Amino acid sequence: MEKAREIISTIVSDFIFLILAWYIFYYIRFELGWMSAPSGIGPYSLFVPGAVISIFWIAIFGVFGLYRHLYLISRFDEIIRVAKISIIGTLILFFLLFIDSLGWTSDNLHQAKWVTLTYWLVVFGCVSTSRFILRTIQKHRALRGQGLHRAFIVGTGPAAQSVHENLERHRTSGMNVVGFLRLNGMSSEESRVDREMVIGTIDEVRELVLEHKVQEVIVALEQEERDNLITILDQIDIPDVSVKILPDFHQMITGLNQTNQIFGLPLIDVMPDPMPTWEKFIKRLMDIVLSLLILVLAVPLMLVIAVLIRMTSKGPAVFSQKRVGKYDKMFTMFKFRTMFIDAEKESGPVWATDNDPRITPVGYWLRKLRFDELPQFLNVLKGDMSLVGPRPERPYFVEQFKKKIPLYSRRLRVRPGITGWAQVKWKYDESLEDVMEKTKYDLFYVENISLKMDFKILINTIMTVLKGKGQ
Repeated sequence: MEKAREIISTIVSDFIFLILAWYIFYYIRFELGWMSAPSGIGPYSLFVPGAVISIFWIAIFGVFGLYRHLYLISRFDEIIRVAKISIIGTLILFFLLFIDSLGWTSDNLHQAKWVTLTYWLVVFGCVSTSRFILRTIQKHRALRGQGLHRAFIVGTGPAAQSVHENLERHRTSGMNVVGFLRLNGMSSEESRVDREMVIGTIDEVRELVLEHKVQEVIVALEQEERDNLITILDQIDIPDVSVKILPDFHQMITGLNQTNQIFGLPLIDVMPDPMPTWEKFIKRLMDIVLSLLILVLAVPLMLVIAVLIRMTSKGPAVFSQKRVGKYDKMFTMFKFRTMFIDAEKESGPVWATDNDPRITPVGYWLRKLRFDELPQFLNVLKGDMSLVGPRPERPYFVEQFKKKIPLYSRRLRVRPGITGWAQVKWKYDESLEDVMEKTKYDLFYVENISLKMDFKILINTIMTVLKGKGQ
């Protein structure tokens, strides 16, 4: 709720100051005599075009991530971000409005440059002022203990106590520690922190985060407890909860992790989202456009496949099955049926194997050419899947893997895909060891997700299809 309030207040403030920028620019451009003012235009008639331009700017800011990470961000850093993105937006506006103009001369080109520069300076100045005022208000509220993010500290030793004292001294860190979580097997007598603030164990973290509406979790372990770090991080991999760890000396001096300083207290952001907002926007747009195109072009092929399946084996041509998607959300996945009907009636859920007797003759070739996955482009259109991402698994297997494979749930932070890094680098799962190896590739993708990587995976997948190397 606090995060939504931050976004809404920033958008409203930006809109107001962008309208102001429009009026200032109009005054500079016409009232100061740069150009002759159009007749019959009053202050009220300027509002509608100003509102349209302001909506354009808010869309640009959204696409390029200016409405992310708004909580007590450095005012200097935010103004630098505004400067960069407002330059991009101004250039886009310039080309949209003037690209079709003909007959450029040195005079009007020179004038257009000055008008564009002036407009950028006005927009940059107004939006920077808006952001500066908001962040200043935020910081003053934080100093009074208002609007702070609720936080847990994992650990109850000297390190956890030090972190707590530091955050209490500096309220503008934006965190209000509501409790400590002790490690499993540790008694309350071993704690160095206030026992009344120890509200549970790490095993209860998910329930406690929801109960106390926690937005930040700080892991502050002692040196001898660091063997538990991966297990702990796996348990607190919770949507919309920021996780930070207090690094040890080795992590700090090797530069393996990027640290943020909170009043001299070094904290590592664990598993940050590496994909900028504009890339997410392009990725989703690409999903929609390519899926529509492929579905339209593949209609004749899909009809032929459906007929062949129905002619060669009993059962429906399209097979549907519940799968686990982003953030554990269940969805129904579609694909062409490649196995005999009721193939798992006796055995229950099992992995496919080489020369699997459950696979039909037509299904064998569909898998080889990856044509069995064509109906999944409908899932992509619906938003349940993406073109590229970790393959979605069945709930039965997901529950097993979460217990046996560290950080497995991390792969559920992105939309599952029709193809993925593990699919082009690894084979079909035939055992738990295969899944563990494939999870390494999936986690590598999640931690390095980008449009560049998506294109690389799509090209590899196309080559796999053309060579018939599917399984």
